[in-house]
Amino acid sequence: MSNLKTEMLAKIADKSAVIGIVGLGYVGLPLATEFAKSGYKTIGFDVQEKKVALVNQGHNYIGDIVDDVFKEVVASGMLSATNDFSFIKDVDAVAICVPTPLDKYQQPDISYVKGSAESVAAHSHKGMLVVLESTTYPGTTEELLKPIFESTGLVCGEDFYLAFSPERVDPGNKQYKTKNTPKVIGGCGKDSTQVAAALYRNVLEGGVYEVSTPAVAEMEKLLENTYRNINIGLANEMAIICNRMGINVWEVIDAAKTKPYGFQAFYPGPGLGGHCIPLDPFYLAWKAREYDYHTRLIETSGEINTAMPEYVVDRAMKILNRNKKAMNGANVLVLGVAYKNDIDDYRESPALNVIDHLISEGANTKF
Repeated sequence: MSNLKTEMLAKIADKSAVIGIVGLGYVGLPLATEFAKSGYKTIGFDVQEKKVALVNQGHNYIGDIVDDVFKEVVASGMLSATNDFSFIKDVDAVAICVPTPLDKYQQPDISYVKGSAESVAAHSHKGMLVVLESTTYPGTTEELLKPIFESTGLVCGEDFYLAFSPERVDPGNKQYKTKNTPKVIGGCGKDSTQVAAALYRNVLEGGVYEVSTPAVAEMEKLLENTYRNINIGLANEMAIICNRMGINVWEVIDAAKTKPYGFQAFYPGPGLGGHCIPLDPFYLAWKAREYDYHTRLIETSGEINTAMPEYVVDRAMKILNRNKKAMNGANVLVLGVAYKNDIDDYRESPALNVIDHLISEGANTKF
């Protein structure tokens, strides 16, 4: 075992390692809070001055974090924030938790990941661990991040450690939080995997599952959300068919889920929302084209789910028509704009598309 690895594992074990979290959003801030709560001095990095100021003032802006715990770790000095990336020189491990949206052509926009990696690499040093948590296409860690960090003259697996560990955040979930959700980690070589796994095992209670490469970890995250995307698409298609046949789809699903094996209940709705399920399958579809493969099932489910807001408005028009009312001029109240219940996040929310369709049909729409 190299001296660098021995020193890093010792710092992790005695919690003298300083942790850096790049991106203080729905993924980064809960993770930073868990590290700080576990006894690691943690520095959050974000380009948004407002977020940095709120953190340093002890003002929590993420619903899944307990306010009192957050205030305590900030007041004790275990958690602080900055937009000055030169402080990367003072940290031993960095987790990159920045957005990975789609551009207007529905292709991956990894500019945030690339920019963050370059900012970190500019102040990197020997012995550092870097973990990418942002959901992305298979190959990002090894094809994009590794060359950026090695351009500094450091050698991956010898001078620094690099791994991918996909975020698993489900906003509003009362049972599973960052602390108790199992973590998957795939490093660039065994040493990187072992160092990253040691760090997360010292903080999280959900267990750490090691895989052979970053690409495996990147792909498993896409499988998770593509699985949900496709099954929600199936539930939506069943809803359309059941409506035409005069069958109650909710009763059908309730009956089907009595089977104790081979079936998991998914439910129809006005489409898909959030920062993962509507976007991640497109990352896989985009990458698959590089290998001359057309992801038919993924794209078909995407078409079904994308069409649901318009279908919802069409159903509403028909219901109004049965009551001798027109959509044009009707007063319509939309209850709920977030992408799911009991959260304040409306990213990619299908409710926004429903509202747009209602307005385009002349409805007086309020929400």
